[in-house]
Amino acid sequence: MSKDKKGLHTGIIEKDENGNYFCGPYLLDYQRVAAMYKEGDKIVVNTVIDNPSDKSLGQYPQKSKDFSKADKKFIPAKPKE
Repeated sequence: MSKDKKGLHTGIIEKDENGNYFCGPYLLDYQRVAAMYKEGDKIVVNTVIDNPSDKSLGQYPQKSKDFSKADKKFIPAKPKE
């Protein structure tokens, strides 16, 4: 995989009133966020799956386990003139 990809969505990790971590319209894997990230971190969501949870499906139809901190390596280079 290319290190300069944009991903599906770039945003900030937030937590809803039910304790779910999310970024934009995507539910994030709770255990992964709790272990490696914190609220307010800027991330890039790379892939998503249909949300398997009946509890949060209505609010978040898609879920991601594949996300990483956003940094300069995800910003595409300017084309050479």
